[in-house]
This record gives sequence, C-alpha cells and structure tokens, in this order.
Amino acid sequence: QVQVVESGGGLVQAGGSLRLSCAASGTFFDANVMAWYRQTPGKERELVAVITAGGTTNYADSVKGRFTISRGNAKNTVYLQMNSLKPEDTAVYYCNIRIRTIDYWGQGTQVTVSS
Repeated sequence: QVQVVESGGGLVQAGGSLRLSCAASGTFFDANVMAWYRQTPGKERELVAVITAGGTTNYADSVKGRFTISRGNAKNTVYLQMNSLKPEDTAVYYCNIRIRTIDYWGQGTQVTVSS
C-alpha cells in the first residue's frame, strides 16, 4: 500500500523560508508526476507547483519566483523550497504523487506565516 508522508511545515515570519519534504513508499513504480497543493478553510484545494518525471515544472502565478519544486535523489521524493513567504501563503500543504494512473495524497502539513 502506497503511503505519502509530508514534513517541514511550521510557523515562520513574513519574508522567511521553509522547506517541505514528501516521500512515497510502498511501491516499485516511479511517480509520473509529483505536486504540491494547498488549502485554506472554506476554499478549494489549489495547485502550487508540479514537476513531471522529465523534470518539467510549473507554478501557480502567486508563487512564481519564490517557490521551487524539486525531485529528491531517493525514489519518489519531492521538495518544495518556499522563500519570501507571505501571510497569504498560510495554508495546509498537501503532497500529491501520481503513480501510473492513481493519485496518492499525504495527510497535509500546516504552514503559518505571521505578519
């Protein structure tokens, strides 16, 4: 059974940085696509950043130039480096890993940016 575990969230002041980590275990297959989403109360979950197996990346306009998604050397790991954080980045961040045609989600990690 595939398990996805995120880590690295926390409380940071505006302008600070955090690095989120995500790892999927329990599968022999490589992920096709790995992504980070975020969600705040009362709002839909939104895509923050995505990286394909070939290394192509895409970002939400709101985080371009501040966030960087990257794949780890270990199998099915992905990171999200978040710099110049703003209070509006406060959310629960979820890791999404697509293996073959199935999406797997982590439990979420809280990121809180104080002004």
